Amino acid sequence: MPFVLSSAGVAPPSAPLRVVTELDRVRIHRWLRAQPQAGRTQALADLVDNADEVSPRQVPADVVTMYSQVLLSDPEGQPARRITLCYPPDAEPMAGFVSVLSPVGAALLGLRVGDAATWSGPDGRCETGQVAALLFQPEASGDYTL
Repeated sequence: MPFVLSSAGVAPPSAPLRVVTELDRVRIHRWLRAQPQAGRTQALADLVDNADEVSPRQVPADVVTMYSQVLLSDPEGQPARRITLCYPPDAEPMAGFVSVLSPVGAALLGLRVGDAATWSGPDGRCETGQVAALLFQPEASGDYTL
């Protein structure tokens, strides 16, 4: 079942439990405080606050964390996309670096391989993707400070 973030910023009861590291939570809240778009950022703040928080050393290797590289499959048969979840200054969507403050970035944060996410695309259409593989996760490679 796809994950849909409601307008209230909370996941439906059947949505997968998100997992975020302590460091990611702190840094995301820092970015959110600097953002003027309260409605959009409140949903991400609620998502992070309701997630299961773990230390970077204890995050499972199949969880999408900041700077994870994800292979996102399309249920309609389009080619899979390689996306790296990043903070706003590093975002380059055309190169696959997607900000956690974007709809797709927020939809991916804390999901596990096999989970699906739904978000609003740039044209307002509903888009869905499944985390087909985690190609890189900083914590799994021993980097706990990115």
